[in-house]
Amino acid sequence: MIKRYPTNKIYVGDVAIGGDAPISVQSMTFSKTRDVQATINQINRLHFAGCDIVRVAVPDYEDANALKEIKSQIKLPLVADIHFNYRLALIAAEVVDCIRINPGNIGDKKRVKEVVQACKQRGIPIRIGVNSGSLEKEFDIKYGATAKGMVESALYNIKYLEDLDFTNIKISLKASDVERTVEAYRMLRPLTNHPFHLGVTEAGTKFHSTIKSSIALGTLLLDGIGDTMRVSMTGELEEEVLVAKGILKDSGAVKGGVNIISCPTCGRIEADLVSAVAKVEEQTKHIKEPLNISVMGCVVNAIGEAKHADVAIAFGKGQGLIIKKGEVIAKLQEDELVTKFLEEVEKAAKEMRDNG
Repeated sequence: MIKRYPTNKIYVGDVAIGGDAPISVQSMTFSKTRDVQATINQINRLHFAGCDIVRVAVPDYEDANALKEIKSQIKLPLVADIHFNYRLALIAAEVVDCIRINPGNIGDKKRVKEVVQACKQRGIPIRIGVNSGSLEKEFDIKYGATAKGMVESALYNIKYLEDLDFTNIKISLKASDVERTVEAYRMLRPLTNHPFHLGVTEAGTKFHSTIKSSIALGTLLLDGIGDTMRVSMTGELEEEVLVAKGILKDSGAVKGGVNIISCPTCGRIEADLVSAVAKVEEQTKHIKEPLNISVMGCVVNAIGEAKHADVAIAFGKGQGLIIKKGEVIAKLQEDELVTKFLEEVEKAAKEMRDNG
């Protein structure tokens, strides 16, 4: 298990962030928040996809005034995303579980002070959300849209909140590219104990966001950096959550769920491996136990991988083997293999549950 940087623990609703809490996954609706039912529907989709915390945009008073009804009909902790108009944060603070402000566009620090006082009264945290594209003028002039500028902005705003006796804080440092994002988080991490929210902002479509987020967030997680995270995608909901959970699992930041090992397709394959793996992936996604399962299309790759998998298939010509913990337990015709394999995977998961 990766050793994480020690951070303060805060709570967004009933979800702990930092300290010894699991790394949580966040997402954001793209509906107009004032459209209460559409927003609730999207939040419910995220809830069923396994999202831990949801954020909604609050660009005007109609959106802010919709928050109370939305909050009353959802189960996920709710974060209000505020830019420019601090008065919207004051309205939102009466209802939501966290306020996100961007110091680069919220205006005079007296306005930030009012937001801090409102959050302090309700005991809710503030996320200081620093974006490379919207730094305060003084940091932009001195450093430009650099990682150093992002870090200096964050440090300034952290100190401002701490001087107001407010420490219920989490920090994000987002750029639209991998290099600045990673550099900024790495630079700031030793300088504060507040928890970090990870993300690459404006990361693009599903394809581009998956690549950027996997590199940046995976790198930071391997460094032990990160307490909560979002994979930002254009026009996606459930996919953001699925990719985030995949990054957490495959980086080793969390243990749990099925790890599917399947060989690259080549001319040695003796079966319809693509269909077999797709079926296995679909029918094992509910499993929470940390199982390594292997689906191999020929004996060449299966020889090594099957030995180390909890359960494995080794396809041959028209038939194949089911292997469990390195031992062959069945030799079956091809059309029987996947069904038997899935049965054995379920058994292995149950054995793991029963053994604690």
